[in-house]
Amino acid sequence: MGEFEVDGEEKLIVAAKYLVKELRSGKSLTKNAKKVLGNLLLELSRVVIAEDRDEEDEIGEIEQRLNVVSEKIMTREVDESMIWDLGSDEGNLYLDAVNELRSLIERLDGSSGLGKAGSEELSLRKAHDVLQTAMARLEDEFKHLLVENRLPFELEHSSFRSVEADHGVEEEAMASFGAASTEDLILGSNNDSRRNSGEIVVDLINPDVISDLKNIATTMIASGYDRECIQVCTMVRKDALDEFLYNHEVEKLSIEDVLRMDWATLNTNIKKWVRVMRNIVQIYLLSEKSLDNQIFGDLNEIGLTCFVDTVKAPMMQLLNFGEAVSLGPRQPEKLLRILEMYELASELLPEIDALFLDHPGSSVRTEYREVMKRLGDCARTTFLEFKSAIASDVSSHPFPGGAVHPLTNYVMNYLMALTDFSHTLDSLLMEHDDAEDLTIPPSPDIINPVMVEEESTYENSSSPEKFLAMTRHFYSITSVLEANLQEKSKLYKDVSLRHIFLLNNLHYMTRKVLKSELRHIFGDKWNRKHTWKFQQQSIEYERATWLPVLSFLKDDSGSSSGHGSKNLRPRERFQGFNTAFEEVYKAQTGWLISDEGLREDVRTKASMWVIQAYWTFYSRHKNNVSERYIKYTTDDLERLLLDLFAGSPKSLNNSYRR
Repeated sequence: MGEFEVDGEEKLIVAAKYLVKELRSGKSLTKNAKKVLGNLLLELSRVVIAEDRDEEDEIGEIEQRLNVVSEKIMTREVDESMIWDLGSDEGNLYLDAVNELRSLIERLDGSSGLGKAGSEELSLRKAHDVLQTAMARLEDEFKHLLVENRLPFELEHSSFRSVEADHGVEEEAMASFGAASTEDLILGSNNDSRRNSGEIVVDLINPDVISDLKNIATTMIASGYDRECIQVCTMVRKDALDEFLYNHEVEKLSIEDVLRMDWATLNTNIKKWVRVMRNIVQIYLLSEKSLDNQIFGDLNEIGLTCFVDTVKAPMMQLLNFGEAVSLGPRQPEKLLRILEMYELASELLPEIDALFLDHPGSSVRTEYREVMKRLGDCARTTFLEFKSAIASDVSSHPFPGGAVHPLTNYVMNYLMALTDFSHTLDSLLMEHDDAEDLTIPPSPDIINPVMVEEESTYENSSSPEKFLAMTRHFYSITSVLEANLQEKSKLYKDVSLRHIFLLNNLHYMTRKVLKSELRHIFGDKWNRKHTWKFQQQSIEYERATWLPVLSFLKDDSGSSSGHGSKNLRPRERFQGFNTAFEEVYKAQTGWLISDEGLREDVRTKASMWVIQAYWTFYSRHKNNVSERYIKYTTDDLERLLLDLFAGSPKSLNNSYRR
């Protein structure tokens, strides 16, 4: 419209307003004025009639086109085959008809204002009915494409700690420490296998039909059927995720179901949870959100709603399991798995925040953080109660053969396994230490000097500063363990066996530290101190065992002994030695030093004590004593000493002679 036309129209409007005002004023009109107004009325009538004719022509054209489009749409209803099975081109023709129908409805709906003729009203109702039929058809087509073109999602991208081949944590609950060997306690130090690459998006739907799905969704949403579109997409995609969980044996369990599980079953379910949780968050959810974005395009809010509605229930199912685990009894054998769950939850937190950043996903994000916190609290409490369990482990009978006690085995392997979670555990313990004092009072039976000594060692240790909280707690645990072992050693009546027991256990503790990541936690000073401790037990054993035996071979008999070796003749000394040696042999062949290197070391030192003293005495008196009193040669004794500490009791025949 030109500038002058606009100006003229404005003047016309001003004039019309003026006329209305004057007519309403009630003033009498002249004959000439009435004539002018009559002519104006005549012109206005002519304009309105012309416009009505144009509108009638347009409505007729719309109604004619509606009939054509409606027939195209309804023709498809006779055919039961799916439209998009015939190809995208056929589907797009159908969408063109639906989109045209919607456009014609909008034109017809807005053309006549309030006063629609009967035929127009009838045409409009018919058009809406056809549109509703088309939407129902598109809903079916949309669902069909989603179902028939779904691609399976497998755990082929997984690479992390918890796999079924893991040795895992002890399968039985620990009724008492060491009920079973804990050599298989270690989960495996394969932290390096964690995925550090970028995001992984996989196709959950055949890429060839994405554009078809997007076109259908766009048409349904434009027609006001966005809720129906979201419902169909959510239903199909949720079924796919539920099927994935079912195929990987992730059951829908209530908190009560989980709390009733025995440890072996719970352990298996935790391993499956960790495996599935990582893949769902890092791959599946990312791929699902990408799929929804592709289908709904710029309609971001609708795509996000569809994504959250699809994954919320399965995610809550997984989080419900995590919550149930955190509510269970604080048993030591559970700690490693709980730490694994907490560590994974912490690792995945940034991805959860990114996936559920917007308002529709806020409830998932909030619940995830709460479950993660509960798992962390559970792990920390379980660890702290572990030390109390060590302190309260009481034995009524000595452990056979003075061997490594199951408690020592369990505790040291347990600490070794925990080094896989050093950063996580140290962080959790640091939170605890900031709030409370570390020390858990030992039971009254436990000797405190050891604990005091270990605390001093900790304060002066060279352990790495980055694990200060963890180091302090590990020192405390081993000090409680040592105090407990000292109490257990008192159950042995034989003083020599008491030293062998402490030697075995202190050596085992030191070896475990030196040959594992624990050496970085405990530091050099602890290692040196405990090496000295078990060496001292070895010396004490030698004195307690061999000094009384060798006292028979001393000519001056200057030292007292329990065997009454004073003022004995050489013949009687040989006899006394033979009897004392045979008693040691009979007892100590049944004792056990399982570490080969330590066993050989103790045998070698015993041989040095015995052989040299016996040879000296034998050389001095062999010509003055009848051979029948000299039962053993030095070679005999050397061979016999090799039988000690093998765990198989043996006795010597009185007529023994090699």
